[in-house]
Amino acid sequence: MHSVGLVVYPGFQSLALAVASVFEYANLSRGERVYQFRVVSEAGGPVMTSQSFSINTDRLRDANYDTLIVAGDNNCDLPPDSLLDYVRNAPNQSRRVAAICTGAFVLAAAGLLDGKRATTHWFHAQNFKKQYPAVLLDEDRIFVNDGQFWTSAGMTAGVDLALAIVENDFGLEMARMIARKLVVYQRRGGGQSQFSALLELDAKSDRVQMALAYAKENLGGDLSVETLADIARLSPRQFSRVFREETGQSPAKAVERLRVEAARLMMETTRHPIEVIARETGFGDRERMRQSFLRAFGQPPQSIQRASGGASISL
Repeated sequence: MHSVGLVVYPGFQSLALAVASVFEYANLSRGERVYQFRVVSEAGGPVMTSQSFSINTDRLRDANYDTLIVAGDNNCDLPPDSLLDYVRNAPNQSRRVAAICTGAFVLAAAGLLDGKRATTHWFHAQNFKKQYPAVLLDEDRIFVNDGQFWTSAGMTAGVDLALAIVENDFGLEMARMIARKLVVYQRRGGGQSQFSALLELDAKSDRVQMALAYAKENLGGDLSVETLADIARLSPRQFSRVFREETGQSPAKAVERLRVEAARLMMETTRHPIEVIARETGFGDRERMRQSFLRAFGQPPQSIQRASGGASISL
C-alpha cells in the first residue's frame, strides 16, 4: 500500500484537500485500498485553513510516508522552522516529496529544490525567482517532476499533480479513469462524452489554461490573440508561440473549436433558431458557423440539429 501524507499548517489553502479525492477514487477504481491518505501537521489535531475553518490532522512524526505532499497558502508564508527541518529531512524517508501551489516555497526554503526544475503559482513566480534563484523555475508548467521532487502550479493544479502521481504508480489509463470519474473538465450536455475541447487542447500552463477558460466564458465577445494574450499576461507574439507549443493549434483555431462545441450543445439542449445560436456563440453569422461545422464535423449545423431533435431550420 502507498501511504500519502498531506502536510498542512495554519492558514493553508483548503483547496489542497481536493487531492484526497484522487487517491480515494484510485482505491475505488482498483477495488482495494492501494493508497492510505492522511492529512498531517507538525503537532496533529485541528489546523485552521485560510478560510477560517479547521481540519483535524494526524501528527506528522507518528508515521513515515511514501509520498509527502506539502500544501501551500495564499501569502507564501513559511511554516515554523521545526517543520522546515522535518521537510528538509523528508527525502531520506519518502520516495516522493511534492508541493502544491506555493508549497514550493516551503520545499525551496528547506533547500530541496536547488538545481532542480520546479513550478509554482504563476502569480508568485517572480517573487519565487528572486528568493530562490538556484531553483530552475518553469512558471508555465502545470506540474513538474524532477526525480524525487514534484511541484504543481496554483490551486486546482494540485489535482493534476495527484493524477500524475497515480499515473506514475499505476499507469495512464488508471489516471484517465479517475479524471473522468471526478469530472475534472467541464461537462457537456446530452449524451455526449464528459470531455470538452478544453481537455482535448491539453494546455499545460496556468496562463494558457486561464486564457482558454476566459474564452469559454466569453464566446460572444472579442477573442482576438491580443485579448487572450492580455488575459494570459503575455505579449501577443509570446502567447501565440506558447499556445501552439502546448496545444498544437493556433489561438484562432482553438476559439473556433470552443464555439463549435458550445453551438452544438445549444442545438442539443435548446430550440433556439440557428441565427440566435450563431450570435450567442460568437460566430456572428450563419455562413461562418456553417463553414466551421463542416470543418469540425463534416456536416452542416441543421444535420446535427435534426439528429438531436432540435428545431430544424435550414442553413
